[in-house]
Amino acid sequence: MAVKKTVKPVGVEGEETSVRGRILAAAFSAFTERGFAETSTLEIATRARASKRELYALFGSKQDMLVACISERARRLTMPADLPALADRDTLRQALIAFGAQLLRETSDPAVVAVFRLAIAEAIRAPEVARMLEEIGIETSRSALRELMRRARAAKLVDGEVAEMSDQFAGLLWGNRMLGLLLATAERPTPREITRRAEAASEAFLRAYPMPDQSLGSSSR
Repeated sequence: MAVKKTVKPVGVEGEETSVRGRILAAAFSAFTERGFAETSTLEIATRARASKRELYALFGSKQDMLVACISERARRLTMPADLPALADRDTLRQALIAFGAQLLRETSDPAVVAVFRLAIAEAIRAPEVARMLEEIGIETSRSALRELMRRARAAKLVDGEVAEMSDQFAGLLWGNRMLGLLLATAERPTPREITRRAEAASEAFLRAYPMPDQSLGSSSR
């Protein structure tokens, strides 16, 4: 007797993806407009034109929806896949510029800025928002930058502590621009400005952190 195969109806997977996307878009807009604590799952379901049953089937809780919203944006804060191999100071400069430009471009995206504003607004009523942003979003970019610094140090292209070098480069890259974005007193940097800031930060960083032999030579004078 032949075994009858169970065939998944055509379009089911696409429909689920569509519902998931609508729920996440609705959740994100509701969170940023009303705040995480004030947003109900019923409102999210209504905005998404979905049932609460679908909502809980795809996401176990409102917190899970928030994690998904932050995670989708955090994926863009990883190290660029096409970074050059760190063979010398010039390729390190290219890598720093590429990483810096991507970090500025993605972090200054209005949706990402909205997540930061949400975490600040909910710091008292819903501190889990800031905790999730720190663990999922900020730590993603921080880890990627530290990995780049580890590679540079392993290749003996810079001399310094990984965490310190990472913080220094991030500071040179951003200055006080993020504060301006959060307060809506500054515009998102243009592509040209992003490139200029990434190049300037990379040049300043390389001047501050010479190669190990250069560092030893200067300290012995």
